[in-house]
Amino acid sequence: MSEENRGERPAHTHGDRPARLPRKAYERELLRLQEQLVIMQEWVRSRGVRLVVLFEGRDAAGKGGAIKRVTEYLNPRVARIAALPAPTERERTQWYFQRYVEHLPAAGEVVLFDRSWYNRAGVERVMGFCTEEEHARFLRQCPVFERLLVEDGILLRKYWFSVGDEEQERRFRARMEDPMKRWKLSPMDLESRARWEAYSRAKDEMFARTDIPESPWFVVEADDKRRARVNMIAHLLSTVPYHEVAEPELHLPPRPPSTGYRRPPKQTQTYVPDHAATLPGAGKPGKGAGDGRP
Repeated sequence: MSEENRGERPAHTHGDRPARLPRKAYERELLRLQEQLVIMQEWVRSRGVRLVVLFEGRDAAGKGGAIKRVTEYLNPRVARIAALPAPTERERTQWYFQRYVEHLPAAGEVVLFDRSWYNRAGVERVMGFCTEEEHARFLRQCPVFERLLVEDGILLRKYWFSVGDEEQERRFRARMEDPMKRWKLSPMDLESRARWEAYSRAKDEMFARTDIPESPWFVVEADDKRRARVNMIAHLLSTVPYHEVAEPELHLPPRPPSTGYRRPPKQTQTYVPDHAATLPGAGKPGKGAGDGRP
């Protein structure tokens, strides 16, 4: 399938790009959607649902930022992120999907894959980390594998974050100049710039073989990160048949009367230095004694 048909814009074609979503509108809608994600989480937990969400796309397309917003208010015991490193020597001898199966959810869990088994169809294919035979076998087995997951009751959602050539370059340069973000750039990321068309062809082939009715691909236009995040979360919520679950009413019990406990002298414990007190405009620290803390 062509880039135009699958939502991946050709390089330097940005005439139809929508205006950037204003920050206030973004923050307001993001918070509303995050509230719904918490409701969905409780439905997943109480009903024993298994939900898998794949985040794929080019380097710097905004996958990590979207995952961060999805999980911001969720319980890490229910919703966890699977971001697998390069396979070990032992894992390279296993069935390709085997190490990903270990990370699939049990009942009442959500797993967000920050890149997934589709590494074989993308970076491994383009960078020559797999053979032609291994790549062809993946494209044959992947639809079967995903049909088995869905048949077993797993809710599977696949998102491709699509970013244009110019916007990717802008983000790469911003990361290179920001010491707080430079760690996000790897030699593999920089090499991807030189292989833009190879990645496009690999992605088109991947979509043609794995965009199946049981587990379709959903393309997220990601040149505007704010718009991409709210669009992706809103879509995910719209595809999951969740509903609000009645929570048991909580009551905070009163603190029982003292039985004579006395807090040990503060000098018997090692406290973290009050760095905050050295900041300009910082007030005096509270006394801390007699406040009920252990």
